[in-house]
Amino acid sequence: MSATPGGLALQSRIDSATRENVLSSMFGIKVTNPDKDDIVAISVCAGVFGFTAMMLVYAWCNYSYRPIRAKNLTWTTLIYISTVLWFLGNIPANGHVRLVGAWSNCKLWIIWFRVFFCFVFASMTIVRFYALDRVFNQKKPFTMWSSLIAGAVVIILNVVYCLVNQLISGSLTVEYVASLEVCNVTQALRIAALTFQWVLWTGVGVLFFRLRNIQSSFNEFRESVAIFAVIIALLIESSVTNLQYKYYILEKHRRIEKTIVDMASANLVIWLFIGYPVLMCIFRRKHYEQQWLERLAKDRPNYAYKEAIDPSGGKSYAKMHEASDSTYNSRNIGSMDMSTLGYQNPHHPFAVGHPLNIESVLDSNGRFDADSLPPGLRDNLHIHGPLLNSPGLVSASFMNPPANGRHVL
Repeated sequence: MSATPGGLALQSRIDSATRENVLSSMFGIKVTNPDKDDIVAISVCAGVFGFTAMMLVYAWCNYSYRPIRAKNLTWTTLIYISTVLWFLGNIPANGHVRLVGAWSNCKLWIIWFRVFFCFVFASMTIVRFYALDRVFNQKKPFTMWSSLIAGAVVIILNVVYCLVNQLISGSLTVEYVASLEVCNVTQALRIAALTFQWVLWTGVGVLFFRLRNIQSSFNEFRESVAIFAVIIALLIESSVTNLQYKYYILEKHRRIEKTIVDMASANLVIWLFIGYPVLMCIFRRKHYEQQWLERLAKDRPNYAYKEAIDPSGGKSYAKMHEASDSTYNSRNIGSMDMSTLGYQNPHHPFAVGHPLNIESVLDSNGRFDADSLPPGLRDNLHIHGPLLNSPGLVSASFMNPPANGRHVL
């Protein structure tokens, strides 16, 4: 029985040798049918996704570990799921299997798996950057409701885009050619999809400009730059492949290269999100958490001052030095309750109730209280709180800022 576009039969309509000869003559390229090399490529990719899944499972099992908890594990897991479904769409879309039976539903695999989940992956990654901007620049929380709203917007926008392509005639988007067992993807659909991606990631440049001054314990900016570089490289590769080599799915080395590049880029983004704290949790658990808390303690005063004194988000702490600013004049700072400078604001990233709040291990003057720390962290924890009873020291530290722009009291 011959296969039909909507049928479940797995029998081919054309023998392998004839298909290769016909397509090679039509397009002037060396066409190779899917073979064991494609199976090996799919298996390798599946293995990498499996390794990433194990890393995420380990992260969830150690969710109480603060450096891991700081990485928004729920959102990262959702991004990972989108990459797996994107990869599943790449299997038929990139020609790794004969398009017969269920694999012959071109619109399902190309529009709803490959394009849709590729867009979801990109959109959710961009939303994660927006969350950093909202927390560190706008000083507003990125709560569960914020996540749900952002996720809903991502899904709705991408569903609308794919639904339009689904309803348009296949001759204008993608259609199945049963006699040759290929999905014919029009140049218009390729250009539209690539343009949409470039517009999304060009907009990320604006967020990067806003994130450039983040200096915290979580390495957000460096992590974001690395992810942005990976995605831009992937977009360049995708643009060249789809526009210069339109029939790449018929050439074995090109389709395997495309699938592996997509897989590697997607997994690398997940590793950049969560990989380092997971590795530290495995190999240097207590020592790394101590270092992380030390950096957090150094960053903590900076964010408090920045929120309370410079709400405009400027780069300078100059308002600390203005004699006219009686509230923060050095004559008064020694008698102030520094805990009210920003951490009581519920929108502050380290406010009470936030998962990264460290108030439980600080005394009333902002110093670490060793008795409040877990027993394993009480010894050799080189964390020093600010000397709040020394106005001269506080003033001097801001009058002579270090070259790297960080102020540690």
